[in-house]
Amino acid sequence: MSGGQVQVAQAFARADDPDPMAALARGLGAGPFALVLLFLSPAADLPALATRSVAVFPGTRVVGCTTSGELTPGGYQSGSIVALGFPARHFAAEALVFTGLSRATGAGIAEAMQDARHRLAMDHGHLSAEFALLLVDGLSIREDELAAALSAGAGAMPLVGGSAGDGTRFEQTFVLSQGQLHRDAAVVCVLRGNCDLRPFSLDHLEPTEIRMVVTGADPATRTVRRLNDEPAAAEYARLLGRTAECLDVTTFALNPLVVRVGTRHHVRAIQRVTAEGGFVFFSAIDEGVVLSLARPCDLAGHLEQALTALDRPAKPLAILAFDCILRRIEAEETQMAGRVARILSGHRIAGFNTYGEQSGPLHLNQTITGLAFYPPGTLAAEEA
Repeated sequence: MSGGQVQVAQAFARADDPDPMAALARGLGAGPFALVLLFLSPAADLPALATRSVAVFPGTRVVGCTTSGELTPGGYQSGSIVALGFPARHFAAEALVFTGLSRATGAGIAEAMQDARHRLAMDHGHLSAEFALLLVDGLSIREDELAAALSAGAGAMPLVGGSAGDGTRFEQTFVLSQGQLHRDAAVVCVLRGNCDLRPFSLDHLEPTEIRMVVTGADPATRTVRRLNDEPAAAEYARLLGRTAECLDVTTFALNPLVVRVGTRHHVRAIQRVTAEGGFVFFSAIDEGVVLSLARPCDLAGHLEQALTALDRPAKPLAILAFDCILRRIEAEETQMAGRVARILSGHRIAGFNTYGEQSGPLHLNQTITGLAFYPPGTLAAEEA
């Protein structure tokens, strides 16, 4: 790639490598980098990697989170670490860490975002592209409020991100900033760059006519006790022609629930069944919400079509993607994982499987969301 093009560097290592951080540093190249993102398998020695990241990338903002799987040129991976480096010759970055999300205020979050944008504009106004990346504790139950607050400070700037994962255990998720691991926290990276950007958010779901109304819920814990005034798990299972005892994460991935927002439908994904026969959801839910059962169409075919569209008018230099764990479960259960892997490989995608995705003011489920990076002037030429 010529020196005039923007290169978002990518590197990958096994979590059980003798020194995975050193391997990632070699893979990224000499730098210097304005920002390094790390997506860490929960199988890794997280405290050791957090400490080592500061030593391996001195003087560089290093942030990241744990995953429910990784996206690499080889497709879906587990037990690995993904690194993306944003070179200082093409990018400038600010990193904001919000701890104690359960106590954070929307006004303070929006103000911090605005201040970071102002500092970057003052110091790096020659870099015309502006965007933000959000990594958040996937078990914090605060993603909806956080995305809305950040969007208030982001204006028209693209904001995308993902919720940290813990495989399919749903026990503990972490975000990383400057060698420290945090829970109940989020890291927001605000960047300016010499590049063109295209944000995207895709799903492959079609709503059906089967509907249910949330008639008993606790929004604070994203728990639904009753659907159609019946125990939630039993009613959902009845509509599927099954029993509540047969419900599992695969059932939820292949039979998602969606809510209509404006002209679009967005997934309200079920995380698990409670001991009382209710549901815990991955995103905001409340009484009175009308949910429709949705059916997945061809995940791999839809993904290939959408990513091919991103190749016009030129192939992206890199694609950063946040892909819901439920999409991965679906691909594996329907024997499409190999085909999806080939598609990801062909489009130079790096990222991780999430417990939720952020796109502007929305916290989403069962999407693949992210940013495609192009050489400067690429999209302007298309518009002309």
